[in-house]
Amino acid sequence: MSTTATTHGMDGRLVEADWPPLTLAETRMLLAGFPECGEAVEILSVSPRPFSAASVVAAGGGRVFVKRHHRTVRDREGLLEEHRFMRHLRGHGAPVPSVFADAFGETAIERGEWSYEVHEVPAGVDAYEDALSWTPFRSTAHARSAGATLARLHLAAQEFDAPRRKTRPLVAGFTIFATQNPEEAMDEYLAARPALSNDAVTRECCEQSLESIAPFHAELRPLLTALKPLWTHNDLHASNLLWSDESNNARAVAVIDFGLADRTNAVHDIAIAIERNIVEWLALRGEAEDVPVHLDHLQALLDGYESVRPLTAEEAAAMAPMTALCHAEFALTEADYFLGVLHSPENARICMEDYLVGHVKWFHSVGGKRLLSAIRHWDTTHERVEEQ
Repeated sequence: MSTTATTHGMDGRLVEADWPPLTLAETRMLLAGFPECGEAVEILSVSPRPFSAASVVAAGGGRVFVKRHHRTVRDREGLLEEHRFMRHLRGHGAPVPSVFADAFGETAIERGEWSYEVHEVPAGVDAYEDALSWTPFRSTAHARSAGATLARLHLAAQEFDAPRRKTRPLVAGFTIFATQNPEEAMDEYLAARPALSNDAVTRECCEQSLESIAPFHAELRPLLTALKPLWTHNDLHASNLLWSDESNNARAVAVIDFGLADRTNAVHDIAIAIERNIVEWLALRGEAEDVPVHLDHLQALLDGYESVRPLTAEEAAAMAPMTALCHAEFALTEADYFLGVLHSPENARICMEDYLVGHVKWFHSVGGKRLLSAIRHWDTTHERVEEQ
């Protein structure tokens, strides 16, 4: 097959990849150190995800998923943060692929400027292989199954007590608005990331976003202490799930891609899933407010989640304001990636102006208020449980 690499661009179109695709010679050299995998035979696919190079590879021991990162994005320790979490989840029954170890027991391999990891290809259909974040589920059944799967992930994660991840690009944490003083926390966040703190546009956009987010943070603030810390996936889009079949009634059977995982809380992770799957943000252009929002999928996602793990009253009340602000920290870390790693101020501007500022402004629009009202209506009408 051709290994010409294109990736999802910032506007949803396919563009030339930032990172060179994996080659067969490269994967053969890598897998030579993984006796369980066998020799690489053929590259079967080239992932369109933009932040790394990844492929499904046919090898002597079966298909494997090989992922290569630049070490400025993920070094060995950065990958091990993810691998330890995945191993815990698997040990507690979550449908998460295993990460292969080489002959020395290493799961994160550094070679030159690159870091590599090799994953099992779990059973299931990659029904959303080419889908971008911010594109909807195909059906309410898919949304319900995704919600239930996320709840099972949260139950499996409960006893994983690792600290928050170290400062690095492309981690969807929850630190700035987890505090009583987001202005101070924002300053600390930027100071730890020189590429952001030295950028005037970033600082201006941060000031605008703090003003727009203030009402949502005020609603969330008294509920923060009731949101128990939890390691979470932080990117549960339909494309990060494998499915039982291609039908609209398919079940989610595996969760993949833990690159954005960090210690946040369950409500933050559900809000991210709402943000990724329910709102078609790519339709938001300039001052336009007519963005498709799939309220039937919202209801199904939340119903599916609570069929496995009912939310407390405080968690349910926190869902609407969390949904309005959960995107902010990822917009910042993505801008940090574009400024500090790729040196692309153009893409960083999109993260700042369109994502960080534009998305929160939309939540003050008619469409945004309608979504938040639907979440609040669900909160006041669904059956609650007492906090444990």
